[in-house]
Amino acid sequence: MEDSLGTVDVDLELADGFLGSIVDEDELGHRYEHSIEVQLPFLQYRFDQDFRILPICMGMQDEETAIDVGELVANLVSKSGKKAVFIASSDFTHYQPAELAGEMDNEIIEAILNLDVSEIYERLYRRNASVCGYGPIAAMLTASKKLGANRAELLNYSNSGDVSGDMNAVVGYAAIIVE
Repeated sequence: MEDSLGTVDVDLELADGFLGSIVDEDELGHRYEHSIEVQLPFLQYRFDQDFRILPICMGMQDEETAIDVGELVANLVSKSGKKAVFIASSDFTHYQPAELAGEMDNEIIEAILNLDVSEIYERLYRRNASVCGYGPIAAMLTASKKLGANRAELLNYSNSGDVSGDMNAVVGYAAIIVE
């Protein structure tokens, strides 16, 4: 993948491990998805060009698929012996009043902080929450836990109204570290 800071190579060794699994190779899946492009400049700033990525875009985000993807990624990384960082990119609530968005998002964030994938899904469905990347979040948590993560910390929560001043229809955002 390329952006204004240069080219980032895909980890073909890890990518090859996906072939024949539940994951398909499909470059079109990334054509209109921006989450990877949002993360790359931060990684390039931090690591210069000394890293490779395994971009995964999830069309199916049900709990079983997310867990399967997370376990597959963790197994591939474990077998490779490579150091890895898992990043899941998602907005939280979309276009709700700030107070309601904060309430809904906090329920989901609490389940993430508890590293509880099943509870994330229960709360998403119960609240009919509009978190768009819940599958990648669940896959990241699954992979992280399988490789030894046992805690999560909320670094920041905010919404689009914090910048625009319009609190009537916000989008929520959270930065959470899992280790």
